[in-house]
Amino acid sequence: MSTALLTDHYELTMVDAARKSGRGDRGAVFEVFARHLPPGRRYGVVAGTARLLDAIAEFRFGPQELSFLKANAIVSSETLDWLESYRFSGSIRGYAEGDLYFPGSPILSVEGEFQEAVVLETLILSVLNYDTAVASAASRMVQAADSRPLIEMGARRASERSAVAAARAAYIAGFDATSNLEAGRSYGIPTRGTAAHSFTLVHDSEEEAFQAQIASMGTGTTLLIDTYDIEAGVATAVKVAGTELGAVRIDSGDLPVVVRSVRDQLDSLGATSTKIVVTNDLNEHTIAGLRGAPVDVFGVGTSVVTGSGSPAVGLVYKLVARTSDHGEFVPVAKRSSHKGNPGGRKTAFRIVNDGIASEEIVSTDPAYESPAGARALLTTLMENGEPVGSMSPHDTVKAAREHHRKALSEMPASAFSLSSGEPAIPTRVL
Repeated sequence: MSTALLTDHYELTMVDAARKSGRGDRGAVFEVFARHLPPGRRYGVVAGTARLLDAIAEFRFGPQELSFLKANAIVSSETLDWLESYRFSGSIRGYAEGDLYFPGSPILSVEGEFQEAVVLETLILSVLNYDTAVASAASRMVQAADSRPLIEMGARRASERSAVAAARAAYIAGFDATSNLEAGRSYGIPTRGTAAHSFTLVHDSEEEAFQAQIASMGTGTTLLIDTYDIEAGVATAVKVAGTELGAVRIDSGDLPVVVRSVRDQLDSLGATSTKIVVTNDLNEHTIAGLRGAPVDVFGVGTSVVTGSGSPAVGLVYKLVARTSDHGEFVPVAKRSSHKGNPGGRKTAFRIVNDGIASEEIVSTDPAYESPAGARALLTTLMENGEPVGSMSPHDTVKAAREHHRKALSEMPASAFSLSSGEPAIPTRVL
């Protein structure tokens, strides 16, 4: 399916006008970066890159797209003819998916003719802003969970396609599973799910509901115990399933108190191996507050798919260089108050000594030689309009998940604080 109209009107009017002025085919370099991190964050997580490359490959103007543009007089007939054969033929460099970023990090660089590159702005930002927001929030939740598993359960709190993207981003950031079956099919993410309160309520009693679930799924299933009375629910669950019951889920109440009470009751009934799954509008702060409680698994919905208060992370797409009439690239930059940015094509490195990162260096000098201990951050993702390397969607997600794990291992301990503070490492622009 074409992604060409997943864009803003002004992207095409700029192309139309630039073509008429004779500047449309000028060489251009656009960069994606954030001027700052969301409040309270010490780092961000790059996500959505592989999804974006797939979307760019589908950025084609077919008969239906062209008919819409013509009927609404959005661009001239000459530009319609140009769009009919449009394909991005430039190059894209960027941070590896799963890597961390900081203010000023040039996480994506798009180079090509102005008319080819500018029309990708909205698509690029819509994918990266959302996926990065989810991954950044999810990574904080993984750290707060302190090695305990997390399940992404937010499909009903996002649009149907965003829900799949969110599950993918959360898994890259370290979540262990998702409730979303399409995400499981598309990206190989483990899926989990048992029953909701409605399943209990449709039966004549809680005991009957538990019996039906056990008969269908076996004793290793997870029983939801708080439809009525939690204490009675625990007793009924163990009565029906026996002491080998897989898990119970708690979705309400004063969780630190309730979880401890349920653990004590399970142990007293002999169900010492039965795990406790906790849901109920969790975020990184409530998860951290349960570190001392005997929770075995966290299920997170609304907070993760909405970026835990930052549903978009403020990534922007700015022109930083373009060719002159002589064909040489010259730096350009927006200079308005509070929204300025350094011009010029950039390279980026992370200084890592003794396994710990200390600084991010962004340079506009093409002859810059990285210092010892520097890790180059920009890799070529697309060349001449074609993706570099070929992996299945499943393998792409696995690679991004592993890269995120390694990038986190380089961070100083301050990166994992949930309190407000400065970015974990400074960014120095040369």
